[in-house]
Amino acid sequence: MIGAIIGDIVGSRFEFANHKSTDFELFTNDCRFTDDTVMTIAVAKALLLSFAHFDRLSENSVKCMQEIGRKHLNCGYGGMFRAWLRKSNPKPYQSYGNGAAMRISPVAYVAESFKQCIELSDKVTVVTHNHPEGIKGAQATALATWLARNGESKKTIRAIIEDRYYDLDFNLGQIRKSYRFDATCQGSVPQAIKAFLESTSFENAIRLAVSIGGDSDTIAAITGGIAGAYYGVPENLREQALKYLSDDLTRSWTDFETVFS
Repeated sequence: MIGAIIGDIVGSRFEFANHKSTDFELFTNDCRFTDDTVMTIAVAKALLLSFAHFDRLSENSVKCMQEIGRKHLNCGYGGMFRAWLRKSNPKPYQSYGNGAAMRISPVAYVAESFKQCIELSDKVTVVTHNHPEGIKGAQATALATWLARNGESKKTIRAIIEDRYYDLDFNLGQIRKSYRFDATCQGSVPQAIKAFLESTSFENAIRLAVSIGGDSDTIAAITGGIAGAYYGVPENLREQALKYLSDDLTRSWTDFETVFS
């Protein structure tokens, strides 16, 4: 999960000023956490509240997203989600935005099986992103992260994602020049997964994710969640990223990591 947070923070300064290169400083004063981090931590808290009682995960996801999200209203939510946060009885709104995928990585640390990973992903996702493409993007990200965490090879991860979800028959070099901002799952999740697959280390994965441009913080968050599960996260990057979080977010992240490290 910390991999997704790092990706979000590193990518935050490039979201509207894309940097089509892997050569950049990871952390600067222009970096910040965005809605990607806030909602990732909200999902983590919902999973903690629901542990051993996952029939309540959707209910707790709504509760935690609203509770934590309302404390951080100026961190980059889309208009539909911002409205959802404020409602007393929020309903899903057929979204297929990549918000479904950027927040889902904590599921991979709780799920005990391939099947349960999908089930938990769906329970978290359908409270907002109940469009088939939104569900698909979240599942693909959660499964890639779960497979990485459980020691599967990149070859196996790619084969499963291609069989169930997306065509990954492209490379970042081919798309980097022409790729543009696309906040849909179908227009950003395959690219984020490919950044992980082409990477040689956790840091390299983040750099590759940023380098294609587009929705940089979210793509890097998705890539970072998978890469963190596969490679592990260097302690120095973890320490630097946590300096950007507010106290309440740090506490919630620590609570989750203590149980599901």
